[in-house]
Amino acid sequence: MKRLNTPAKVQDFLNKIPINFEKDGIDRCKSPVMVLRAKSAHCIEAAILGAYILSLHGHQPLLMHLASTKEDKDHVIAPFKIKGLWGALSKGNHVTLRYRDPVYKTIRELAMSFFNEYYLENGVKTMRNYSRLLNLKIFGPDWVIREDNLWDIDDKLDKIKHFDIAPKDVIRALRKADRVERKALYIFEQPEK
Repeated sequence: MKRLNTPAKVQDFLNKIPINFEKDGIDRCKSPVMVLRAKSAHCIEAAILGAYILSLHGHQPLLMHLASTKEDKDHVIAPFKIKGLWGALSKGNHVTLRYRDPVYKTIRELAMSFFNEYYLENGVKTMRNYSRLLNLKIFGPDWVIREDNLWDIDDKLDKIKHFDIAPKDVIRALRKADRVERKALYIFEQPEK
């Protein structure tokens, strides 16, 4: 972990961890230690692990929830700040919801950088709001090593204040992602076996 001393290095490490497809049908939200033992992670597990690694190098262990419509899945990222600008660690199996370099002035700008890339196979854009930042320090020191699922962190992400992307009339008029953009959904980091 000491060598993972930049967000880019942490993201490269997270990318090497296989996707947790939860093939056994059991939903999990593993702690950093359990992710390292299992050698697999989905978005929230990778965000929590990434936030922990960043915290070892002076960053706050932060998460942000990107909420979608009920037809799509929510996403969790690990924001970080460098020289006053925001970036984010992000693990997804598709080419779209990935790492963000620290070039965004506000957390809204950071969240909005995911908006046009958050869509279904039919092109409908599904991101509807984003949460304020959640500092994992509020969960005490044991969230890093717990062997049970971290559903309390997931629940807190759902309950903290969220900010709408746009008014409902604007959302109703959104243009769908076009044919070329939708092809990106078929570029996987790791095919589900």
